Order: sequence, then C-alpha cells, then structure tokens
Amino acid sequence: MMLLRLCLVMLLSIGSVSNMAFANTEASHDGIEITVNINTASAEEIATMLNGIGEKKAQDIVEYREANGSFKSLDELTQVKGIGETTVEKNKQRILL
Repeated sequence: MMLLRLCLVMLLSIGSVSNMAFANTEASHDGIEITVNINTASAEEIATMLNGIGEKKAQDIVEYREANGSFKSLDELTQVKGIGETTVEKNKQRILL
C-alpha cells in the first residue's frame, strides 16, 4: 500500500512539473521583441513575422516595394491591396522602415 501511494505521488508530481515547465517556456517569450524591416525583408520573412499577413499579401508587399521604392511610412502599407489600417495597427510595433 505504501509503495502504491509513493507511485501515485510520483506520477502526480511529474504532471505538475511538466505543466510548470510549459508555463515557464510560454512566459519566457513575452520579453522577445519581434521586428521586420519591410524595406529589406523577403516575402517569407514578412509572412512569418507579421500577424494577419500570409504568403500572398507578403508577396504583394514585396512587389509594391519593388515597383514604388522603399516604404516611407507605415500608412503607405495600406496602398498594398489587402492591407488595411487594422492590419497595420496590430503590427506597428513589429514593422521597421
């Protein structure tokens, strides 16, 4: 009976420790600042780093940049088809010019 209790305590502790490990891992990413320079980044980098931007929109950003030159302001991103003010607003901390 004592051995059974010991095994049960061990199993419960393993579950608790693993949950704490995952919680700490998730929290440790909070301090990391993710940024992307939209004037130099590839479509893949833009799609990976910005929220709400997939491969197609990222490619459109690169094509707009190639046709019109470097972006001068964040607002200029709204000139790219499919990129609205909401998308720019939620990514403004991540975008470098």
